[in-house]
Amino acid sequence: MIELSIANSVAEIVLNAPEKLNSLNEAALGELSAAYDDAAAAASAGTVRALLIRGEGRAFCAGRDIAGVDGANDDARGYLEGLLLPLLRKMAAFPAPTFAAAQGACLGVGLGLLIATDVVYVAENAKFGSPFGNLGATLDSGGHWLFTETLGAHRTLDLIYTSELMSGAEAVASGLFSRAMPVEGLLDFTRAAAQKAATGPTQAFNASKTLVALIRQERLGLWDAVGRENEAQVALSATTDYAEGFAAFTAKRKPGFTGQ
Repeated sequence: MIELSIANSVAEIVLNAPEKLNSLNEAALGELSAAYDDAAAAASAGTVRALLIRGEGRAFCAGRDIAGVDGANDDARGYLEGLLLPLLRKMAAFPAPTFAAAQGACLGVGLGLLIATDVVYVAENAKFGSPFGNLGATLDSGGHWLFTETLGAHRTLDLIYTSELMSGAEAVASGLFSRAMPVEGLLDFTRAAAQKAATGPTQAFNASKTLVALIRQERLGLWDAVGRENEAQVALSATTDYAEGFAAFTAKRKPGFTGQ
């Protein structure tokens, strides 16, 4: 159900099982992990400089595919820690800017895929929340962290206890994701953003990606963050794109970045 295509330096990964709202079972997680491996190999070879992930049909991803799962004997640890967590870490560490276009249901594992993506654009009809109390289960895939970090404890538990869902417009207004827009223009907008990033200074973008991750994970203070920025800038000053950017500015022309 996972499709990967590469064109014009952009890898596009599609969750293509619209009949089940792109929910993911163990096999699908393996396919998705392999697609990221292939895209990362292309990035290392210089043929991919941005990645886009999307879902086919009316949903991005409704979560784990629990069809046929016996709740009394479910290997939840094997699914979450053995398969999903390594995939999310792999997605977050992808060596180029990543984008997601998300419409409809974005729940559970689907929410986790978005958390592990750099920039997330959502349709106004997107749905976020925690309906898992209806299963005797709880929010997973990083959802507690994202909601508590952004919405606060009270709103997070309100969503969990009530099983109510937020719209894409509300999620963006609350600071969860980047932008919301009508579903009709979502994919074209996201593809254009990924294509623009694919022509940019990839190493500089990766430096910012690393810095943002450090600030979030290590709670860096201002001056520690400034120090990390300084080190990143010094390293970038030795790159071809850094020299090209300054030369283009001086010559008043558009830079031709190569990602080197």
